[in-house]
Amino acid sequence: MGTTAFGDFLRFYRLRIPMTQEELAERTGISVRSISDMERGRVRSPQRRTAELLVDGLGLTGMEAEDFAGLARAGRRATGTADGKGKPVQDKVVPAELPQLVAALPPSLTELTGRDAEQRVLDGVADTSASSSRLQIAVIHGLPGAGKTALAVDAGHRLAHRFGNGCLFLDLRGMDLEPLTPERAVHRLLRGFGVDERQLPNDPEDRLALYRSLLHDREVLLVLDNAANEAQVRPLLATSPGSMVLVTSRNTLAGLDARHRIPLGLLPDDDAVELLGLVVGRRRLEAEPEAARRLAKLCGGVPLALLIAGNRLASRVQWTIAHLADQLENERRRLSVLTAGDLQVRAAFEISYRHLAPSVAGIFRRLALVPGADTSVELAAVASGQPVDEVEAALEKLAERSLLGYSGTPGRYTTHDLLRVYAMERLETDERAEQVREAGLRVRNWLLTVATKAAQFFDHDRPEVTVEIDGPDPVRDREAAARWLVREQNHWRGALRAAAARGDHRQVLDLTQAMHWYSDLRGTGDLWREVFGMGAAAAQALGDARSTAEQLNYVAWAHYALCGQPREALEAQTRALAAAREAGDSVVEAWSLYYGAAITRRLGSPEEATRRIRQSVALFELADYPNGRYLAQSMLGSMLHSLGEFDEAVAAQRLSEAYYRGTATAPGNDELLSMVLIQLADSVAATGDVATALDLLDEAESLVRRHGAIFVVARAQDLRGRVLFQAGRHREAEEQLRSALAESRWSEDKIAIMVRLAELADLGDRPEEARQHRVRALAECARYETPIARSIAGKLATLLGVAVPESA
Repeated sequence: MGTTAFGDFLRFYRLRIPMTQEELAERTGISVRSISDMERGRVRSPQRRTAELLVDGLGLTGMEAEDFAGLARAGRRATGTADGKGKPVQDKVVPAELPQLVAALPPSLTELTGRDAEQRVLDGVADTSASSSRLQIAVIHGLPGAGKTALAVDAGHRLAHRFGNGCLFLDLRGMDLEPLTPERAVHRLLRGFGVDERQLPNDPEDRLALYRSLLHDREVLLVLDNAANEAQVRPLLATSPGSMVLVTSRNTLAGLDARHRIPLGLLPDDDAVELLGLVVGRRRLEAEPEAARRLAKLCGGVPLALLIAGNRLASRVQWTIAHLADQLENERRRLSVLTAGDLQVRAAFEISYRHLAPSVAGIFRRLALVPGADTSVELAAVASGQPVDEVEAALEKLAERSLLGYSGTPGRYTTHDLLRVYAMERLETDERAEQVREAGLRVRNWLLTVATKAAQFFDHDRPEVTVEIDGPDPVRDREAAARWLVREQNHWRGALRAAAARGDHRQVLDLTQAMHWYSDLRGTGDLWREVFGMGAAAAQALGDARSTAEQLNYVAWAHYALCGQPREALEAQTRALAAAREAGDSVVEAWSLYYGAAITRRLGSPEEATRRIRQSVALFELADYPNGRYLAQSMLGSMLHSLGEFDEAVAAQRLSEAYYRGTATAPGNDELLSMVLIQLADSVAATGDVATALDLLDEAESLVRRHGAIFVVARAQDLRGRVLFQAGRHREAEEQLRSALAESRWSEDKIAIMVRLAELADLGDRPEEARQHRVRALAECARYETPIARSIAGKLATLLGVAVPESA
């Protein structure tokens, strides 16, 4: 059961009774909205009490109840060994031989949550120190408020007993205006070792030698908290077999020779909610579970922010969690709200910002203008107006100080929500409003221009790219364009929204027109439905009937092909056809008929669909537009296939194949040929020629893999799985179908794949696995309002013994 979404089984058991969401809500006391969110997968790991109420309300017993409760727990953090009160058991701290060393360790005042992995790493370092002749050094680094000191103090209390002379803690005050000097640090450490003030040498070098001698003769856990830089720490390290030094810093201390580095990241959602619960109390969280998750998300997984939010709620018992979450929704107030007594998120950030060089601080501020959670060097350069080389060096410094993160892709950096809010505060305070507006406009224009140029590389009708870029140019060829459009999707999408909101219709339309061929094999339904919807609105505002029809065609395509919404698609296509005829453009009219044919087939009228696609072929031919003609010809073959006219289907597909094989050097030809070959392979397989069909699919997959069109690869794998299934090669078929399911973006394809996998599981005598596939397929059917989806849903409901699910 572990591989199936909790919501799918909740829906399955509810419909088996059958029972509406409202009836289940009344029976359990859980809100209808919460039940709906769980069934749709928006809530994947409900609280234990919620799961218990659902088990009772659904009447589950025995193994079903246990499995259902287990699935609800999946995704929640494993808590490890627990005592009778449900709290994790920690090693008992044994008093050290030198009490003065342990006495220097601060108490654990902060709840440590979600740091099990980091604790295990530190345990391993301590184990290594016991058997190593080399001093073991571990560095904990992370953004302000990540809980570095809390983790180090926890390690001191848990691990001190493993060291013969206990634990010594020293705050290096690295973020103070005057950090502790190495000389003063050595002085305090010597006092920590019990050396009398009167016995301390006057000469700094002699004091350092004494410190190293004492450290060499002891087994100590030395915690150096809040280090400023490597130069502050390096003199405090000495040969000390059996000892361990644990350093915390906001800086990565990359120059320090440390074998163990622990980057302290953000808390996952479940751990963030758990930390809130420890401060606020479980009862309040259980009363408002959705609000608690929203609050945790708004705190960004930063432990300091979560503790402050929890303390505010704990000290204001009349407040609801939703009330505080509503306050945090306002970005301009967020950092002000995250204040409790002398604890302030803003103050924690301010300390790091104060240590930046002016040029680096300026680039940090300008990152607030980047409309997304990460940035490239080029985008940061555009925002700051500085040369790329200087900006890259500044970004590295910000990352070293944990004010940026590394995205995992070279040249890209991540920004945290709360830090971005702080950067915007500094931007509005430290720079003139006119400068900020100009920089924001420069960022938006650059994103839209680069996106338009990148999309033109995929335009099959455009012999060359015509866009010129003012500023850094990251898209000099097709491969670079493909990478950029994916990595910067959130950014250019955000810039497009901003342009549409400002009424920059020409700019919006230029980009959406360029995106047509790129969108064909890449991106999601939600993305293209929004993008082309903005394009249609821009074209209408400009009074451009032809472009309006063109963009509405693409809206229709996104609705039927990617979103499973044929009725919305038909409405958009009808408007597109009328606009095309008003404009008198036969090519756009032919495309409208092309999309209309596909929609009509999905609505269950294959004969009408065939009639429309024949009209489309004729219009394309009349307009002398070969790309449209032979893609429509390929679709005609697909329509004939659906009518059972397989030989005629193959003949139609062969015409398209011949054309695209003859234009092999045309831009993007590989992708168009691959789509034609997949359609051809389907019809060839239907004639009984399995070997030829498999060869065609192999060729199609190899063509698109060169360009990273994973969705087309998934379609080839899906069809190959079906062909192998018919040929009785069940193991190979299952491998192909599983791969296809992981990457497919076409709605009805996903349903068909899961149904086929269920049949294969039946043949392999795996009834529980077959049931899981059918439950998931049934849940998927409920998301789409098509005759095919309804028909499959009916058959699945009968097999599973449940009522047909309502549409989502």
